[in-house]
Amino acid sequence: MSPAVAHEEHSRQRRPGTLGTSLDVKSGLPPPGDGDGGPPAVAGGDGDREALLPGAGEPRKPPRGCRAELGSVALLLFLYVLQGIPLGLAGSVPLILQSNNVSYTDQAFFSLVFWPFSLKLLWAPLVDAVYWPSFGRRKSWLVPTQYVLGLFMMGLSTRVERLLGAAADGGAPDVGALTAAFFLFEFLAATQDIAVDGWALTMLSRENVGYASTCNSVGQTAGYFLGNVLFLALESADFCNKYLRFQPQPRGIVTLADFLFFWGMVFLITTTLVALLKKENKEVSVGKEETQGITDTYKLLFAIIKMPAVLTFCLLILTAKIGFSAADAVTGLKLVEEGVPKEHLALLAVPMVPLQIILPLIISKYTAGPQPLNVFYKAMPCRLFLGLEFALLVWWTAKVEHQGGFPIYYYIILLLSYALHQVTLYSMYVSIMAFNAKVSDPLIGGTYMTLLNTVSNLGGNWPSTVALWLVDPLTVKECVGASNQNCGTPDSVELCKKLGGSCVTALDGYYVESIICVFIGFGWWFFLGPKFKKLQDEGPSSWKCKRSN
Repeated sequence: MSPAVAHEEHSRQRRPGTLGTSLDVKSGLPPPGDGDGGPPAVAGGDGDREALLPGAGEPRKPPRGCRAELGSVALLLFLYVLQGIPLGLAGSVPLILQSNNVSYTDQAFFSLVFWPFSLKLLWAPLVDAVYWPSFGRRKSWLVPTQYVLGLFMMGLSTRVERLLGAAADGGAPDVGALTAAFFLFEFLAATQDIAVDGWALTMLSRENVGYASTCNSVGQTAGYFLGNVLFLALESADFCNKYLRFQPQPRGIVTLADFLFFWGMVFLITTTLVALLKKENKEVSVGKEETQGITDTYKLLFAIIKMPAVLTFCLLILTAKIGFSAADAVTGLKLVEEGVPKEHLALLAVPMVPLQIILPLIISKYTAGPQPLNVFYKAMPCRLFLGLEFALLVWWTAKVEHQGGFPIYYYIILLLSYALHQVTLYSMYVSIMAFNAKVSDPLIGGTYMTLLNTVSNLGGNWPSTVALWLVDPLTVKECVGASNQNCGTPDSVELCKKLGGSCVTALDGYYVESIICVFIGFGWWFFLGPKFKKLQDEGPSSWKCKRSN
């Protein structure tokens, strides 16, 4: 529905839904968020897991309660909150750009900023294997990455208003520069995510390591909320004047520049405190952690993906989400284009939180058996039909009288549509996560499952980018008021205006794309869906990776 909703399946690595649960499956309020299933797939991932187990011959220590490690739990929670801030901010920028009437081609280009979290598997082995032993395996990456993030946010705050076209001198948004800046922003956040995920496995004792998943889910959800929903509300002059001020002002309480500068300072201060005050667990055996080197990890990943069953899964999941791309990536932007306030769209995520907590618990009862993909297959046509419902919703939005704001009944229908979308989205998400957990080779579970989840995330990212890019080429505009003119190119649009005419949309590419996507989706469901379901009938040997010592 909104870009926050649209990319929730691709941008947040751990939450099913915002729109994932233990470190070994996935947590997140966003999707089903990114999909990187659990412990980062990095060199030494198995070693990290082994390090949580008492070594042979080592005396068993008395269990430690959660209160004894409350400081570590609080630190993990805060680190995950920081991790959610860049994700939330990146999700808010498309809504701001849409308010500035940028093209959908530009929106497609900016959508590339959501790719680093889905591609972090490519450099995760490097982050895990290269470090400064005297400083700490995880701090060697966490501290410098967060320092760079803080400085980068403060530097970006001095230019972001100009890049958005909101400076006093006006001008159009510089989408290319914005995309480059936020791509680097998200790359740094993804690198911080790798370090925090790895540290989470060893920061807490074996008895309390389960709290890491709670910190992950709650922290990333809170960070995304702060960077997206809260920021868009405080940035909106209409929202602030209506609910937070006694005297109207032309701008919101904060700007993106203010928000970036504030959180840049928070990153710098808290990173300094972590570097000086928090020590890594020296009880973890370095030898046990370093079970794999960089080269070994990449060889293992290549060996996994060459397996026939895994290769078939990857090819099918990379195409399974084409049918949802128009609805998920474009609908929210179209609603903003039709006049729905962007902050109101963002606030739709608030009443969805209880639903996003309950849904995985309910759906997991049906995916816990031997055939979890049955839920995926049954939910897919429902989600495809919702794509058509979203197109009708956008068409109807233009017909609703909203000079004084959209009526309450409109937002109720919008909320119900969003809720139904979440049910189908979570059903498919939990099904895929359950299947990935079921088939992953337990000897290399972290690396294996993260690879499968990464491919699942890419299967949502690339169709969304393509869907955004195709809206403009599929749109037909006519020049009204000037004879023998058209609006096929930017130059012809200018010529039409100079001759006293105006360009009017005769056929919106979004509706064309929505119908095409639904047809492709049902084609996939009918012809490839049964083959996808048959993967769960493969024997364990089909998924077990054969590797030499």
